[in-house]
Parts: sequence; structure tokens; C-alpha cells
Amino acid sequence: MPPSLQTIETERRYSAPTTRRRLDREQWRRDFEAQLPSLRAFAWTLARSGADADDLVQDTMVKAWSARDRFEPGTNLRAWLFTILRNTWYSTVAKRRREVADEDGEHAAGLTTEANQDWGVSVTELRVALQRLPPEHREAIILVGAAGLSYEEAAEISGCAVGTIKSRVHRARRRLVDLMGDPTEDSRVGQQAEA
Repeated sequence: MPPSLQTIETERRYSAPTTRRRLDREQWRRDFEAQLPSLRAFAWTLARSGADADDLVQDTMVKAWSARDRFEPGTNLRAWLFTILRNTWYSTVAKRRREVADEDGEHAAGLTTEANQDWGVSVTELRVALQRLPPEHREAIILVGAAGLSYEEAAEISGCAVGTIKSRVHRARRRLVDLMGDPTEDSRVGQQAEA
């Protein structure tokens, strides 16, 4: 039977109102294979490349074959297959938008991040240095420096005068610099060496 008559026969068989029945596996395969030329033509119009069209048809075949139990007899097999192909194409296009062509590996080589171990060490050093401060200085520096409270709010929480909180924060900062070192000293030394 010529392909066009085969397609008409397939559509007639699946479009005719029938009671719900399971398809004969071999008949389904023959009808499925009869749709391949039409699927390839449609895939080529979407992909505009023979290799991509073949891949698209192959993906459609795999999906349709694995979902053949979900096909409803009495519905249009051709429309069902074309819908699978179109949805597969849209998924492929969406996936390709997120991909970067990088055959040489140049793009991947440029994707680096700075080492963050230094920050972990600095945070540990800060934690140790904070523990070495007197409790009232530690409380003041944490309220003002870490929590971002104003001197007035910190004084109210601590139950002391604003001047006392300012003094405690100043002493805590100076002690932390002594314990951890002054980062501005390093930059000043580097600038002097360059001059």
C-alpha cells in the first residue's frame, strides 16, 4: 500500500469510534512505522538539519514507544506522535539556550572562583579574638558592629550611658586590632614598598 493510503488507513482505524481496547502490539508498531516519513519531514522543518531532525525523530520514537500504553485507541495516532515530536523539539530548544558551545574548553577554563579558605580562617580568628575580649566590650562591639544597632540602642540594651558604650566599642576595636593585626597596616606597607 502506498504511504499516503497507509496513513489514511491508520487514521481511519484509530479515528473510528471504538470501545476502549488494547492495541495489538504488532499492528501498533506497523502503524507507528508508517508515520516515520511524515515525522521526519516535520522534524526537518523544525530542526533545519538532517542530523538534528533524525535525532528528534529518534527521541520521539523512544518516547512514543515507551508511552504506547497511554495512547487511546480511537484517537488520532498521527496527531499524538506529532505532539510528542513538537514537545520534544521545544524541550530541546529550551535546553540548548542554557548550553554554551565550548568544544575547546576555553569557556570552562575561565569559570573559576577565588579561594574562600582565607575567609574561613579570618572568621575563626575573629571568633577567637572576640572570646578574649572582656564580656562588656564583647557585648558592645557585637551590638554596634555586628547587629548594627546605634550607640543609643546598645546603651539602652546594656543599661549604661551612651558615652560608656562608645568607650567600650572603641576599646574593643583597638583590642581586636592588637589581637588580629591591622589589615590597613598591610596595605600601607604594600603602598610604601611600591613608592
